[in-house]
Amino acid sequence: MTESKERSGREHVTLSRIYQPAALEIGASLYLDERASHHLARVLRAKTGEKIVLFNGSGGEFTAVITGISKKNVSVEVIGYTEKDIESPLRLHLAQGIARGEKMDFIVQKAVELGAVQIIPLVTERCNVRLGNDREARRWQHWQSVAVSACEQSGRNRLPLVAQPVIFKSWLANLKTDFGYVLSPHVRGGLPARSVPPETVITLLIGPEGGLSDQEVDMAVQHGLKPLSLGPRILRTETAAISALTALQLVYGDMS
Repeated sequence: MTESKERSGREHVTLSRIYQPAALEIGASLYLDERASHHLARVLRAKTGEKIVLFNGSGGEFTAVITGISKKNVSVEVIGYTEKDIESPLRLHLAQGIARGEKMDFIVQKAVELGAVQIIPLVTERCNVRLGNDREARRWQHWQSVAVSACEQSGRNRLPLVAQPVIFKSWLANLKTDFGYVLSPHVRGGLPARSVPPETVITLLIGPEGGLSDQEVDMAVQHGLKPLSLGPRILRTETAAISALTALQLVYGDMS
């Protein structure tokens, strides 16, 4: 959870931004969930009467006032609504070979900040991940939490989808995209100049530590993805994700 700034004349009022997966409307009174209540009461030391910003991931944001703080819950009343949308005109999908530990958290966080609307964790040849066990289910839930926090920090009011981990071949067999790129250090050339209308789906495929295998790159190309180079240097997987998403936003999106 983080804070946003509202401008009123020359004054700035800093408000905490909090995600709540619930129906929100002006005049509604509600208890915040355990995560939000703990953060406001125990971490931020919020007080009754303070204003906060709520969003539920479907667009727009609501101003609310804290009406009560107890050991278990924080209660609020919704008092206003703002039709705020800072989403990219692109529909960026990041298909990311699962990286180890905190690297994957970092990739999810930065992908959300850079406007990705979908993040697909991929089980590729060079990542050591087993699907279907409790640990991996917890990792997926954790990545969703990372995405929520990144939305709170970055000001996004629409929650990106973090898909459940999927095996590379299964994902590729069901791939649907307008344009797609597979990152490869063995090709030359950057992003082609082209007209990209709003809502264009662009899929970016990046391997884990160690990259994609030659066979995986060939399969991706056979399914219509174009090889993409980000220059002569070999990038770590987390650096590659940030660099490639930034390049797409600069060339086709809203960072120009």
